[in-house]
Order: sequence, then C-alpha cells, then structure tokens
Amino acid sequence: MKADQYVTVAREGVHESEINRSRFLCSLAPAATEQEAQDFVARIRKEHPTATHNCFAYVVGADASVQKASDDGEPGGTAGVPMLQMLMRRDVRYAVAVVTRYYGGVKLGAGGLIRAYGGVVGEALDELGTVTRRRYRLATVTVDHQRAGKTQNDLRSTGRTVVDLRYGSAVEIEVALPEADLPAFEAWLADTTAGSAALTLGGETYAP
Repeated sequence: MKADQYVTVAREGVHESEINRSRFLCSLAPAATEQEAQDFVARIRKEHPTATHNCFAYVVGADASVQKASDDGEPGGTAGVPMLQMLMRRDVRYAVAVVTRYYGGVKLGAGGLIRAYGGVVGEALDELGTVTRRRYRLATVTVDHQRAGKTQNDLRSTGRTVVDLRYGSAVEIEVALPEADLPAFEAWLADTTAGSAALTLGGETYAP
C-alpha cells in the first residue's frame, strides 16, 4: 500500500546542540536516492575528520522501503537507531541525517545518548522545517487547439495542478489529481469540453 503523503526536509542545513559539554551537530538534507544519502554522509564525514563520531540515519522511498542507520562506534543502538526512529516518527522520507559528536569529557550513558541523538534530529527538523508531499495521479487531457486556452484556464480556476503542456497536432495538458478526485474530474471534463476532450491516466507522482 503506497503512502498517500509523506514529509521531507525543506532544505539542507545544520543544527547544533551542546549536551554535557559534548557538541552535537545534526546535518540534515533531502535525498532522492540511497546514493544521494550515502554521498551526503561521506561529505559530512570529510568535513569533520576529527569528530569523535559521525552517526547517520536515512529513509528513502515514500513507503520507507530503504532505512539505514549507523552508530559509528557509539554503543550499539544508542545513536543511529534513535535518529532513524525520530525520522520515522515524524513521517520523514527521502531524507538523511548525520549527527557529528565532539566528545566533551562527560559520559552520557546509554539513555543519555539515545535522548541526545534522537533529540538533536527532532530539533533540526523543527529548525530547518519540513514540507508535505501528497500522492497524485497524473492524467493527460488532450484537446484541440481552439479549446486549449479555455480548458487550461478552467483547470486552473478550479484549483487543478497543471504539470506540463505539450503542443502537437492537438494540445496535451498534463494534470496531477488526487486519486479520489478522478471520477468527479472525468465528469467535469466531459461537461466543460462538451465531450471533446480525451483523458488518459498515467503514473503517480508526489508533489506539495
């Protein structure tokens, strides 16, 4: 079952927190693929070669099909897993988090580490902001040139999202529709164009 919507990171950025003299820097970024997530982790590690730990977690796929986490030398399950749990709890997808720790001389204990690593990811999400992407079905409306302008205006005035326009022997207007809206849209289109428009259903996309 595909997710109807998910949340992702609005932009790349860093949030810093100090806990018992240890510095925790959470670097967050959107990641469209697992490779992008891995490249981001490698980049942050290069930027902080003297850090005590560079732990990471990422989630790729609207249905969270790819999930990875690393404790990078912290006690097992005290860093990467709580980071991943925070991303999942917030419904965050297509995102990567790296928490860089500079040890300050005070041991935090397992519970303290779990709270610190999970907490700094939550704070970074709050600070950098998130965007919600909803699932839409792509549909192509094909009309003749005479009706194209009016049909486009009608689509926009009823709040439909026009994704693409293609001009050929006829005009193809690609729109993104919520799945539940399809039957009503078909009826509306037939009515608006007096039955002269053709509708072809395509794949799915996620958009704000």
